[in-house]
Amino acid sequence: MKSLGDLKRKVGATRSGSVPAAFREAARRTLLAWVDMAETHRLDMRQALRRLRDGEAAVEVARAALGAQASDPTGPMAQADCRKGCAFCCILLGSDGGTMTGVEAARLHEALAPLADQPDGRDWHPSACAALDPETRLCRAYEARPAICRSYISPDAALCERVAQGEAVAGPGVLGGHTLYLSVLTLTREALRGVTAVPTYSLSKIASAAVEGVPLADALDGARHAPRELTEEIGRQKAALGR
Repeated sequence: MKSLGDLKRKVGATRSGSVPAAFREAARRTLLAWVDMAETHRLDMRQALRRLRDGEAAVEVARAALGAQASDPTGPMAQADCRKGCAFCCILLGSDGGTMTGVEAARLHEALAPLADQPDGRDWHPSACAALDPETRLCRAYEARPAICRSYISPDAALCERVAQGEAVAGPGVLGGHTLYLSVLTLTREALRGVTAVPTYSLSKIASAAVEGVPLADALDGARHAPRELTEEIGRQKAALGR
């Protein structure tokens, strides 16, 4: 693969069975549009591959989709019962906390690194995200929060508390924009197979490493997912959609 034209042909030819059918063509169109943008801005192949590897295309589509949903007065975000200081969605059951791209991981680390050695969310709850302020329960890296945080909503804050206690309840969950984000990321990885890796990272581990003073390079090494993590996450989204 030597040119952006080669990249477009590869994206067009990639048949990703991993991506939910309802999002497959939208993900392809989005990725092709990103490559067109790269051509318009005269990125060379090395620059384009670096940005794709870091997940920039997926992040951009997530923000656009979520921005559109936020502006819909009748959409799910308008009906959300999210409030400052609730933070039950920031109690990260398990050790991962959610999937992030490389660019999101770097931004989150940059936002939290100056807060190293200060009290963090784990002083409020042992499984809370380290990005939280333990007193106010507000995110200290709000502008740098990744797509998973931007996408998660609930129609009833009380349900989030039950989820944080380990109950399986209907209601809280991610918006469709997050599924598109994962779909674009999955398609990017499959289109670039054999050319460059497209890694993902653990939200919980990056946040914890940043506030513990771990340098970015070491934090990324420690938080990098095995390739199966993205495959399993998009598989869960696919199962939830029924196809």
